[in-house]
This record gives sequence, C-alpha cells and structure tokens, in this order.
Amino acid sequence: MYRKILLAVDGSLSSDLALIEASTLAKAMDSDVMVVFVADDSDVMFDVGYFDPVELRQAIVRFGQDALASAARRLSADGVRHATRLIEKPVAPGRIAATIVSEADAGNADLIVLGTHGRRGIRRMVMGSVAEGVLRLSRKPVLLVRSEIDE
Repeated sequence: MYRKILLAVDGSLSSDLALIEASTLAKAMDSDVMVVFVADDSDVMFDVGYFDPVELRQAIVRFGQDALASAARRLSADGVRHATRLIEKPVAPGRIAATIVSEADAGNADLIVLGTHGRRGIRRMVMGSVAEGVLRLSRKPVLLVRSEIDE
C-alpha cells in the first residue's frame, strides 16, 4: 500500500496523465500526494544572442507555480489530500532526477509517479531522460506514465 505518493510535474501532457494516475491511486489507497516541480534552467538552449537570466528564472518559477496550482485544483476536485512544493534549487544544476529522488526520500514517499515523454533516438540522446534518471537512482517503486504521442 502506498501511503505517500510523490508526483513530479512539468506542465506537459505526460505530466497531466501522471497526475490522473496518481490521483486514482491516492483515492483508492487513501494516500497523500506531494506534488513537486523542479525549477531548473541549466538545460535551456538558446538560439539568440542575448537573454536576461533573471527574467528567464522568473518565467520558469511562474510556470512551475502554474503547473502546481493546476495539479492542486485537480487533486482537490478529486478529494485527494495533497501538498505542493516548488523546488527552486535542484541538488545540482541539471540534476532534476536526483532532486526528485532526494525529495521522495526526504518526504518518506512510498511511490514516485511521473510522466515520460517517450523521446527516442537523437532527441533522447541530446535532451536526456529525467524519467530514466529517476528509475536509475531511486530505491523506491516508480510509476512512469507515457503520453500517447511523442512530445
């Protein structure tokens, strides 16, 4: 039985599908859900000559706040106990998977739920896979929810 579920969200379709699965499990098992968003700008690639890093950081934080608020609304509507957490400083730049696993460990989560984009080939090699990193690093059960389409 899963008493505490950590749900990692990123605002994507696969993340929304993972939210549905986490909510379904939480309702069935009377579990608490901790929803996290890791605000990390280290993987952003730019094709422009100039960007304002402060503005970029603020935009990522706002996006994370919106993703968490959306998840909270859904879980509230489903009657699921939950809390949200915006993680503004990952355990190290670019280490989103390690940050998710660390948060699950610190919060004594029994299960980690997250979406996977299902990237293949070059896109996966270049962009990496947070989901794969979580699977590799976690000693807890991990539920991956894949979107129907490649994002």
